[in-house]
Amino acid sequence: MSREPHTHLLPRLLSCLFARNPVAESVSTRIHLRNHPEAVWNELIFYDEVPGRAPLPLRWFMPAPVRTEGGKGAIDARVTCIYRNGHLVKQITVLNPPSLLRFQVVEQHLGIEGCAIAKSGSYEICHSGDESDIALTTRYHAFLHPRWLWRPLEKLVTHQLHRHVLNGMRAAMKQRDPTAAICNATPHEVADRM
Repeated sequence: MSREPHTHLLPRLLSCLFARNPVAESVSTRIHLRNHPEAVWNELIFYDEVPGRAPLPLRWFMPAPVRTEGGKGAIDARVTCIYRNGHLVKQITVLNPPSLLRFQVVEQHLGIEGCAIAKSGSYEICHSGDESDIALTTRYHAFLHPRWLWRPLEKLVTHQLHRHVLNGMRAAMKQRDPTAAICNATPHEVADRM
């Protein structure tokens, strides 16, 4: 029997030792898929909807996802993401199928609030003929200082989260059509903004 790390203890310790004034951060990850944008749009999922076990860095630094309640098919729709030790509520702010889904985080109770607070995110799908480029972006407020020390770790974990979600979407598309969901490139980080 394997034990999950005590993710609720590490953020509390880090917060006590390193927390300062918040800094706005943004991290984006992009992949190219040999799928039409509508097919990609139909497989949009959040972190807590990805089947299977999350990679080790996510299990160490992020709360363990359990399930999602609610739908993301309308403006102002609310999605509650349930985690083992709390929850996160996302509200859809922009819905432009099959190109753009934006949401803001309206509530966060995950036990990591002294380290980071999620603010918003987006899925942007760009047409490339019958193929698609998809960028997943997360915006958050970071509290851990010095930033030169913590920013690289936060970006590493956030890119890992994005890759996990994007790979989950790719796997779902491949299951529907094994010939279409071949990725031209592995997920890569794009220039972080802010």
